[in-house]
Amino acid sequence: MQDRIERTVIRALLDLPDPALRLLGGGARTIDGQALDPQLQLVVRLRALLGRGALVGASPEASRARLRRDMRTLAPETLPAVRTADLTIDGGAGPLRARHYVPGQKKGAAPAPLLVYLHGGGFVLGDLETHDVPCRLLCREGLLHVVSVDYRLAPEHPFPAALDDTVAAVRWAKANAATLGADEGRILLGGDSAGANLALAATSAYPGLPVTAQLLVYPPTDAVSERPAHALFDRDLFLARADRELFTRRYLDGTGTGRGDPRVSPLFGELAHCPPSYVAIAHFDILRDEGEAIVEALANAGVPVEVQREPTLPHGFVNMTGFSRAAHGATVRLAKDFRAFADQLPARTEEVHA
Repeated sequence: MQDRIERTVIRALLDLPDPALRLLGGGARTIDGQALDPQLQLVVRLRALLGRGALVGASPEASRARLRRDMRTLAPETLPAVRTADLTIDGGAGPLRARHYVPGQKKGAAPAPLLVYLHGGGFVLGDLETHDVPCRLLCREGLLHVVSVDYRLAPEHPFPAALDDTVAAVRWAKANAATLGADEGRILLGGDSAGANLALAATSAYPGLPVTAQLLVYPPTDAVSERPAHALFDRDLFLARADRELFTRRYLDGTGTGRGDPRVSPLFGELAHCPPSYVAIAHFDILRDEGEAIVEALANAGVPVEVQREPTLPHGFVNMTGFSRAAHGATVRLAKDFRAFADQLPARTEEVHA
């Protein structure tokens, strides 16, 4: 009942015109020359009033439950309509849950590419349900087959479990794409936040992985260096430095792996191995500068890169499409432009082992 009331109130308020949204949100919020989307500005204030602080709580289980609840509360009234099927795929140490999103296609059309998608959540949170909406939009608007992977989470399964699952999922997708109705020569890999980190770490550390293109949505790429955005946007904007710090500790504790390891901080990896990359960067994000750094580093390594910069949006915008027109528009644009980017590239027919 509380969730339904909260959802109804939020939706009613978000339908107000922008000047009213800014007034209720505490006035225009401008940081580093850009103004936050007024709908999300009001959501930020409402979260503060409701006591919604750091993403990571006292226990991983409690944090995961709260994220699932938040995503249910803030999901669109009507889910983007696509056909789905739950699957079991090969992981790095056994079977993993996955979900296949099937694009609508005209009869006789060539098979669509298959995107292996890795959800965000700091390697600790997230699952098939929390990222169902962005996967639906990627499928529907990009006309992509999407296989969302429920990879293993820390701290129960610390590094490199999630990375091993990523590599195994790509190989499974390559072997099973035709069965799913997808183009086995166009396997794509991507994700948001921690999922983008896993995609980038996999393609840089495993140079022969059969990935035609990768999608990196607000990727964390450097767990070592201090950057201006870390301080600028450490202000209740959906991801705080404290969250990022705890996520990293839970991912690495007890593993003996340092934060500068390129499989953790892929900015320091062999980026020339990476496939062409589409990178989405949110201005209101502590990870903004890490996204800009990886764009520059990929380009310097000779990797074709296309960038989508969202000047009014925060970290997590692909999960905010149900209550922000700007976030919805940005995610639709992401899906369409990534598909167009991938369509320009030659197929990868087989894995090359280094």
